[in-house]
Amino acid sequence: MDKEEHITYWINSADHDLDVAETLFQSGKYDWCLFLGHLVLEKMLKALFVKVHGNKLPPRTHNLVRLAELCNISLSEEQELFLDKVSDFNLEIRYPDYRQKFYEKCTYDLTLKYFTRIKEFYRWFHSLLESEEQ
Repeated sequence: MDKEEHITYWINSADHDLDVAETLFQSGKYDWCLFLGHLVLEKMLKALFVKVHGNKLPPRTHNLVRLAELCNISLSEEQELFLDKVSDFNLEIRYPDYRQKFYEKCTYDLTLKYFTRIKEFYRWFHSLLESEEQ
């Protein structure tokens, strides 16, 4: 894949996951909505990584703060804390020790709060991909 195809691959995958996350939110599957929300941001950051690093393969990490750092994205403390929390969603749904507690805390209100912000970050990362400078 050339650089543009590589970036498009990550964006298309993020777009698909965002659509699925929206469906999960509408159907009350809040834990999985937030899990996919994490993947949406991870994939957008991986597209940005490819843009910044000239088609180099993104690292195999799920840590959104680390990915943002590798993309030279300047984050406020609040943004960093938010991405760190969203990174936790990736772990909490995968491992049985955390899954039930995560499921129980994923109320409509909590999910709405986080999913709304996830979509804001998605749009921001998308705008960074469209800009000439990173």
